[in-house]
Amino acid sequence: MGKGNKVKDTASDVDDDYWWWLVQKGTAATFIAVGLFALLVRVAVSLHPYSGAAKPPKFGDYEAQRHWMEITINLPIKEWYRNNTSNNLSYWGLDYPPLTAYQSFLHGLFLRFFHPDSVSLFTSRGHESYLGKLLMRWTVLSSDALIFFPAVLYFVIAYYNQPSRSRKSNLAWHIAMLLLNPCLILIDHGHFQYNCISLGFTVGAVAAILSGKDLVGSALYCLALNHKQMSAYFAPAFFSHLLGKCLRRKHPILEVSKLGLVVLGTFAAVWWPYLYSTHSTLEVLSRLAPFERGLFEDYVANFWCASSVLIKWRRLFTTESLKLLSFTATIITCLPSMVQQIKCPSNRGFLYGLLNSSFSFYLFSFQVHEKSILLPLLPATLLAVEESFIFRWFMQFAMLSMFPLICRDNLVAPYLALLALIFLILNAPGQHRVRESNYFYNYLGSTTMHPSLCCYFILHVVYLTMHPPARYPFLFEALIMNLCFSQFVLVTLGCNIKQWMLNKPLKLQEIEKKLI
Repeated sequence: MGKGNKVKDTASDVDDDYWWWLVQKGTAATFIAVGLFALLVRVAVSLHPYSGAAKPPKFGDYEAQRHWMEITINLPIKEWYRNNTSNNLSYWGLDYPPLTAYQSFLHGLFLRFFHPDSVSLFTSRGHESYLGKLLMRWTVLSSDALIFFPAVLYFVIAYYNQPSRSRKSNLAWHIAMLLLNPCLILIDHGHFQYNCISLGFTVGAVAAILSGKDLVGSALYCLALNHKQMSAYFAPAFFSHLLGKCLRRKHPILEVSKLGLVVLGTFAAVWWPYLYSTHSTLEVLSRLAPFERGLFEDYVANFWCASSVLIKWRRLFTTESLKLLSFTATIITCLPSMVQQIKCPSNRGFLYGLLNSSFSFYLFSFQVHEKSILLPLLPATLLAVEESFIFRWFMQFAMLSMFPLICRDNLVAPYLALLALIFLILNAPGQHRVRESNYFYNYLGSTTMHPSLCCYFILHVVYLTMHPPARYPFLFEALIMNLCFSQFVLVTLGCNIKQWMLNKPLKLQEIEKKLI
């Protein structure tokens, strides 16, 4: 009897291994097919204008990235963040961590090899030749292909490495959502940035942690943090999840120490050229915190900007007071998610924690940009299968929140094309949808869903076809901002509740029954 059971269990294990081998083969084929299409979409978007095209004297983000290449390949590494006659920091001075500077250096070498005039010191400012633009677009495309795409494949393998066949039925759809994220494509390949690098490192870090490789995950996340400081949006989730896991192991102090050494070692390796003196380190750090720009810029859909319609924060409070206010609000809204993961860490809770933590920063931190919506959108996409309704809802309003920025960059055509594409993919026939979000659907459907969607489409038409009153030139931007803010608040409240309900399935079922 015992032997028979043992043989049966072994056979079952072999079947599972064989099934997973088949799934991996299918994953590779699916990933290659979707990946090639995603690259084609990126190339198509890159044919359109970019931030600051033909708009002197400072042009835009495209010129900022090109200028960093110019600086890093022509000046000694110690002068990259230093204001002097060769590096005027008022003209797009480097304001990202050292890993971005190293990336700019490598890309600058590439441009100098093929087109030296595009990165020559001083004379290349505002350079917009056809070849220069082609090479610049190629640097983003190659960064995407070399970092973000492999990270997504790593995540897919880690996420689907479990016996549930129902989740595997969504594999192709999930890969499409990750690789065809319209907001990321529009910002990186339209507007022009390299978010694919920091987000790629983050996805790789998440995949490593889901696979039980916490040290690798910590190192990858540190690389993300050292590429763009906005990756700190995820820091509370990584910290609380890893701490919660360490506290449940046999030697928690040893486990925490190992993670600490990996973090310190990664930071030391990246910052090594600037650790020779305190002054040099502070010189770089001062560039990473642009407090002089104020609490917010433009019409970002967060608390401070939305509430500024009624409360003039910048008139009532000093910059120091606003820094304290935003820091306190961010920490308070992060705490529930952090406490849940410290008390009961889990892979699923970690993904919710990433979403809730990044939303806390987006809604309440200091100096948030419209492009920052990419950060909470990333974990929402990682959770797209389990929270399909929340993801769909969030994706639509994330796109709308960036619409004024996209219009300024003359990217309306690719925006509308990607909006249509993502609508088709979101509603693809035969997609298996997990019904764990029913109570969100019933609540939103009965209260805000239909009115919000009506406003969503009306605002697109109004913004493109009408002029605002002369007295209120930014009226349409304010309406878009407040509508998106209201939806983001609903999503973040709902996802915090979902995270805390992970260990209380019976209560969750009771709530759903009451709301149906």
